[in-house]
Amino acid sequence: MTTAATANPLSDHIMGVYNRAPLAVARGEGVRLWDVNGEAYLDCVAGIATNGLGHCNPVLVEALKAQADKVWHVSNIFRIPGQEELAGRLCEETFADVVFFTNSGTEAIECALKTARKYHTANGNPQRVVIYGFDGSFHGRSYAAINAAGNPGYVEGFGPRIPNYEQLKWGDHDALKAAIADPTTAAIIVEPVQGEGGARAMPEHCLSDLRRLTREHGVLVIFDEVQCGMGRTGRLFAHDWAEDAAPDIMCVAKALGGGFPVGACLASAEAAKGMTVGVHGSTFGGNPLAMAVGIAAFNEIAKPETLQHVRDVAGYFVQQLSGLKDRFPDVISEIRGKGLLIGLKLIPNNREFMALARDQHLLVAGGGDNLVRLLPSLLITQDEAREAVERLEKACEAARAKAAA
Repeated sequence: MTTAATANPLSDHIMGVYNRAPLAVARGEGVRLWDVNGEAYLDCVAGIATNGLGHCNPVLVEALKAQADKVWHVSNIFRIPGQEELAGRLCEETFADVVFFTNSGTEAIECALKTARKYHTANGNPQRVVIYGFDGSFHGRSYAAINAAGNPGYVEGFGPRIPNYEQLKWGDHDALKAAIADPTTAAIIVEPVQGEGGARAMPEHCLSDLRRLTREHGVLVIFDEVQCGMGRTGRLFAHDWAEDAAPDIMCVAKALGGGFPVGACLASAEAAKGMTVGVHGSTFGGNPLAMAVGIAAFNEIAKPETLQHVRDVAGYFVQQLSGLKDRFPDVISEIRGKGLLIGLKLIPNNREFMALARDQHLLVAGGGDNLVRLLPSLLITQDEAREAVERLEKACEAARAKAAA
């Protein structure tokens, strides 16, 4: 049956949960996408910070093709050498001792939440069950993930809230200290740089203080670096900017697969002590195809020259965007974020502005608090960044004209 919500007959059989832009993508290369009509767009969405190395990166394409001729799937009842290699690289570059591979960021969050609860049970403290998140956070769309974030728009209509998931107000240090000191608290989950919630970066000294306080009280810290990790901020992981801020558990995904579905839950050996045989699992998680691409993507992103490039281009981007904000204070009110996770808080409606940018053949992502986000490939050049700013300027001019009409 065709309804107003499915006016395009080709979409009649797709569940109507997405507010899609009227753009059908045919192919991509680097920072460019082409629609089915051959029109080219400068892509500053990158699959929502997922295509970290751009579209059809030749290194990733070759890794996928080579593995496709060997084996795709065997399940986790057998050893998968690619898992062992990628887990080794992740642990080598982070605080972690062990890794559980998933297909998405949401699944990595699920593993992290279970890991935190099982840790306290294994330590003889089953009363430690409360997990605190922050307002404006986003941890995925599974039932536990939406309860951990607590966004009213995502939890309403799905029955009673899961108990023992609470939210703190971003920046309320007294409430955070009280939560950490509570003997029923299991963990604090936080994005070092919020993505969808508003591109808010937790100050580095706050990340360090969070770690100090949680260690004092035996509370675990879970960092959700699904969007802000994997080089997005100019360091391999966003918490690397802060001193002595390594978490107990960390979730990564998105750019870890460069566009191929792969996620991971990383943990210290201590934090993972309750994750014994049979308490968790995944059919597809860590499959050979995902591991081949993940290894290639991780090795490229972890290169010092890649991370330096992100810092250099991000600095240029923010400088140019600051000038744009000064010229259009009636359109842009604030610049947020870190590295190449850039948020522009707007005066006009952000959804309408996204359409104006699309008219200029520039693709940007939406965000909470009336933001648009720029999440381009980590390999975007300065010339391409300049082009993005020029197209944003035209979108700002269109927004100003529309407001004056």
